[in-house]
Amino acid sequence: MSTLPEVPLSASAPHRSLCTDCGVSRSSNPKLCASACQFIQPDYERYETQVHGRPRRLEVEDEMHFGPFLQMHKARLKVPLEGAQWTGITTRMAQKLLLSGLVDAVLTVTADASDRWRPVPILIDRAEDMHQARGMRMGYAPLLSLLEPALQKGYRKLAVIGIPCQIYALRALEKSLGLEALYVIGTPCSDNTTTENFHQFLKLIAPEPSEVTYLEFKANYHVELRFKNAPTQEIPFLQLPLSDLPKDFFPLTCRSCVDYTNALSDITVGYMAGEGEQWVIARNARGEQLLNLLGDEVQLTPTQSAGKRHSAVMGFKKNVELAAGGLPLRKMPRWLRPVVSWLMPRIGPRGLEFARTRVEMKAIEAVLHLRRELPSRIKHMLPAHIWHLVKAYDLEPQAHERIMKKTET
Repeated sequence: MSTLPEVPLSASAPHRSLCTDCGVSRSSNPKLCASACQFIQPDYERYETQVHGRPRRLEVEDEMHFGPFLQMHKARLKVPLEGAQWTGITTRMAQKLLLSGLVDAVLTVTADASDRWRPVPILIDRAEDMHQARGMRMGYAPLLSLLEPALQKGYRKLAVIGIPCQIYALRALEKSLGLEALYVIGTPCSDNTTTENFHQFLKLIAPEPSEVTYLEFKANYHVELRFKNAPTQEIPFLQLPLSDLPKDFFPLTCRSCVDYTNALSDITVGYMAGEGEQWVIARNARGEQLLNLLGDEVQLTPTQSAGKRHSAVMGFKKNVELAAGGLPLRKMPRWLRPVVSWLMPRIGPRGLEFARTRVEMKAIEAVLHLRRELPSRIKHMLPAHIWHLVKAYDLEPQAHERIMKKTET
């Protein structure tokens, strides 16, 4: 019988503008949002120093893009876990933490009982129950609302698997939690939306959306769909029906997020530079410990890079400017899209260059959308490294968009 703790959630969170419902507003002290939220006045330099011992080095290209790190690899489990989104690296790390006694419980998400795509926060205290957290979810999950219940249950050694806005708030609260140990496994995140919006997207790309069992945006410029009773399908990015989505499909929070790669995690596990495998970034000694837990179960290979990103990013910038606050417009004729879709995986940015491309696109998106929709917040929300990322694309801070001062530590 499962020993998964059952922790009830309140029906709704207090209203916050620029909120992704990380869960802090559902705690006993919702006013903590003022100092913990990524979207109020983030201080990445401070928390990178707190977590990794130093901030990112802007003179090192991949640290400027991806945050501090010690190791980067392409990775795959030699024996993939059944039901995993990729091969199951994140799940297996969490299992190993529980089996070794390094943590009392893992705070992560599972699927809602009535909707497999809706994320629901959960505390897992047995390794054999980690299978319930496998796979991708789409939507907002108040993950950190379970921190207080975890402490009330006596858990003092935790692992947390989360997306960037959740992990930023966790790091802001970390010193106040009184934990004996905290392991943070981060996943990259970009352009999240509500689960209801995601269902509308599925209806546009699949004739029988209820048959879809798996969706993944891949580094080969395709979206992979798997079905209950049909062959796997891949749709090129350029042929996605984005023009049929409402302008507010992605909220301003996600369009202005500056932490695609989850720089405050101990280890980031994602796809962008994986070229068909996963991409792991061990950021500090604890991240290396997590990677070492996998032993010979994991196959690590060097990351590679190919292609040039500048023209692709510049084209993205122009499309965002033309979109006037909505989803990026595409000027390319419809007949040409299949040709370009065929070319992009072959001559476009690949490997680390693909990852740099996406990070720069997200940085440009943050600048342009905030300028259009919330210009008074730019000076508070954009850390200095964002201006370094966008400088090559003719974007410089204006007089009122001051670069955040370096934090004294």
